[in-house]
Amino acid sequence: MPELKDFAMYDIDWNLSPEHAVTMYLEWGNNDWHAEYPPVRSREDVSQYFVVDSWQDPPVIRLVRRNSEKAEDLYTMPVPEELLEDFYRINGRVRGVSAPSPAILNWLKRELGQE
Repeated sequence: MPELKDFAMYDIDWNLSPEHAVTMYLEWGNNDWHAEYPPVRSREDVSQYFVVDSWQDPPVIRLVRRNSEKAEDLYTMPVPEELLEDFYRINGRVRGVSAPSPAILNWLKRELGQE
């Protein structure tokens, strides 16, 4: 089973939120070429980004690889206990998939040596 550090060399888009990913990969034509995330052109356009999935308790962090055909979870782990309060403060206890909080992003960057 892979560990988080095994993904340290991956090109991770730290600013890509689940909403932007949907716009880019599922809502063809919904964004313009001058946007921060221009439309994808082919299935070779790939993004890797983190989300927090709070459909279960405790929430989990997922590293997602997405192209125009599918989304694949590369890695999943529970949100570390010390970061849960910050996540709940920002997102509440609503179930869903959301962008990691700034504290979670900073923790992930430190863990992956990308700070």
